[in-house]
Amino acid sequence: MVQSVDGKTLAGMLIHASASLNAEKQKINELNVFPVPDGDTGTNMSLTIGTAAGELRQKSPDTVGQATAICASAMLRGARGNSGVILSLIFRGFSKVMKDKQTMDGIDLADALNAGVIAAYRAVMKPAEGTVLTVSRLAGDRAGRAAEENTAFEYVLESAIDRAREALADTINQNPVLKKAGVVDAGGMGFVVILQGMLDELRGIPAPDQETGAPVQEKADFGAMADEEITFTYDTVFIVRRTTQKPLSEFRAWLETIGDSLVIGEGDEEFKVHVHTDDPGLALTKAQEYGTLELAKIENMRTQRDELAAGRKAQSTDDLEAVEEELEAMEHQDAPPEKKYGFVAVAAGEGLAKVFFDLGVDGVISGGQTMNPSTEDILKQIRKTPAEIVYVLPNNKNIIMAAQQCVDLVEDKKVIVLQAKTVPQGISAMIAVNPDGEEAENTAAMEEAMGQVSTMEITYAARDSEFDGTAIHAGDYLLLVDNQLFGTEKDLHVALEKLAQESQKRGGEFISIFYGEGVQEADAQQALAQFQEACPEAEITVLEGGQPVYHYLISVE
Repeated sequence: MVQSVDGKTLAGMLIHASASLNAEKQKINELNVFPVPDGDTGTNMSLTIGTAAGELRQKSPDTVGQATAICASAMLRGARGNSGVILSLIFRGFSKVMKDKQTMDGIDLADALNAGVIAAYRAVMKPAEGTVLTVSRLAGDRAGRAAEENTAFEYVLESAIDRAREALADTINQNPVLKKAGVVDAGGMGFVVILQGMLDELRGIPAPDQETGAPVQEKADFGAMADEEITFTYDTVFIVRRTTQKPLSEFRAWLETIGDSLVIGEGDEEFKVHVHTDDPGLALTKAQEYGTLELAKIENMRTQRDELAAGRKAQSTDDLEAVEEELEAMEHQDAPPEKKYGFVAVAAGEGLAKVFFDLGVDGVISGGQTMNPSTEDILKQIRKTPAEIVYVLPNNKNIIMAAQQCVDLVEDKKVIVLQAKTVPQGISAMIAVNPDGEEAENTAAMEEAMGQVSTMEITYAARDSEFDGTAIHAGDYLLLVDNQLFGTEKDLHVALEKLAQESQKRGGEFISIFYGEGVQEADAQQALAQFQEACPEAEITVLEGGQPVYHYLISVE
């Protein structure tokens, strides 16, 4: 029985926990109540703890105080979604308790866990039972009692896990929404996986392998290449996070027409590509039909071969590290205030971004339904905004907590996070802004405007599911009204008609229809005609939003 752990051991446990969560993230995603293909709980928690794991690998802490401090700092900046923020708060509590500790025994673990739970509860405005908060609280309670019986670190951790599993199983009975869907809480499941991953490392159980797909050649051997051997100029490597599951066979065949040395490594969530080509930009553009670019490397093999042949150092992407450090330093410099008010919004889609810019927003963070931005992403944009007071419009209920984390991280600007849960709410808030008004008046006007708009959305079910006795099949159209499931349909035209009729019932006077990525303008015009027929008195506009995943985003006021 392990009595205590040092910083190195704890770091290894957290890295193992990150690998475990990454391996289970899709299962956790599938616990989400609505099978909407968006930034889900498992993904958000995995990315959050993954940030910490990366830092721990680089810094190799000696003490548990150092390990927990590194972990807390990284998670704070990397937190994504409400589940990620709550996870970061739990580990922030850990850090405060373990600040000056060399090692951690069972008593320390119980104290740290309970401190983290308190920190998380304080941050949630209306804590609900049957969530990750419940699971972590009951795990902490059991840890405290276990530490009174046996102070061994391993014993206390195992006891906490046992209670966490019991609490997780009971979440289905505590939360009415979960009961309707017949699932346990996704965030609670993620927390259990993290604790179990930590225990597995302690007991010498190998961590799950996170690498999938065929190996991708990262570096070309330029010195071994004769000029005549270089058929295509650019060595191109990139990673794409998938937003569609359509097979890559067509993409593979297309790449072979513009290059050679092609290798594609496929995973469940992403794929990696290595190709030699004369047009890397074309390859990257085509890749975005399958998802969002995560990383890319482009190197000119002819130039590098010539440099080596002349006895000079060949430049590579490795040389960009110094440039990147310089740019990152500039990024963390706050823009001096040039005006009283500035605005930062979160939105996915070029059309939606343009709408926000036209309304006076200073910066738009790409994300929302498809990928929740981290606290660091939001923080960077706030710092770039040259204003005394910066309003943040998360435009997604799952981003609000990450945005709120920024309030205390910015010293020379006042940050106000509005509770905008949808893009239409954010747009309405911006329309209500008076650049010459007082802060309190502007805040009140924006909040009032948000309350007067209803948001309707049409997306698709990413998997089979069941909610409140209704069977949902993969590919069905999901109708959402103000973030609540309104119905499901097989036919998009019928789905639009239902929302048009609902708009009429709500007395909509101003209706904006934003059509998404992949929707043809002719189809959008047909949708417009349906709404005009159902709401003849309303002023209706149709705009290209370009948002992924959501076919239509409809604002009704």
